[in-house]
Amino acid sequence: MSQLIRMGQSQSKLPFINSDWFRGFKETARLSSPIEQADKLIELIGDHVSAKGAALKSLPQSGYGEVGFFDREAFVILFKELFDNKLILGELLPDTQSGVRHPTSLNLTLLGWAKYEALRSGINSGNYGFLAMKFGDERLEYFASEHIKPYVSEKLGYRVIDIRDVSKAGIIDNLMREQIRDSAFVIADLTHDNLGAYWEAGYAEGLGKPVIYICEKEKFEKTKTHFDTNHCTTVMWSSESPENFQKELVATIRRSLGLF
Repeated sequence: MSQLIRMGQSQSKLPFINSDWFRGFKETARLSSPIEQADKLIELIGDHVSAKGAALKSLPQSGYGEVGFFDREAFVILFKELFDNKLILGELLPDTQSGVRHPTSLNLTLLGWAKYEALRSGINSGNYGFLAMKFGDERLEYFASEHIKPYVSEKLGYRVIDIRDVSKAGIIDNLMREQIRDSAFVIADLTHDNLGAYWEAGYAEGLGKPVIYICEKEKFEKTKTHFDTNHCTTVMWSSESPENFQKELVATIRRSLGLF
């Protein structure tokens, strides 16, 4: 809860906390898994050292919530694991008053830097695809929820998500980058010439992610898409005949990921 409130404060979007908010919080809130915590800690240390050119003297109080630790002892357990696996450097010093150990001189080993670079570049892909699209168009919203997301999941075992499916605290731009970076592929719908979808596709292309472009058939035949993308493979969809689109989309994803 402190993480959600702190992130909201940084965006000037403090939540109005009432019974409905608590009900939603109980249904969706979760701490990061140990694997996610390890990745976030490596990124936090790497970001600091990259920016400052020096080890992180101590983990800021906000860092515990940002990484997803329940308390400082949970951090100590993960620190020892990463230290023993030669991913991070540092010391644990006991507080003179409380006796609780706290980290100092945090840095990454060469193995840690390799892991950091892999995390930053999205080399380690997740088991999902990211859908970039314009929100608010009823026909597209229905088509995505009924004909894209469930079909890809059924045929390939990959979830397809958009940014609204991510129930995490944080700045929306950073969350979007994180989801694209960790995705296995990106589907970009260009039906509405949406600038956000183009940006998300370009960001994924820059990371070397497979990007599958899709567009409503009538729109593409009439005005095509931007000239930088209209020569790329584009799977055209139609509300009247979704079956052909579904088969072509899955075949395109298979080819892009080498799933034969």
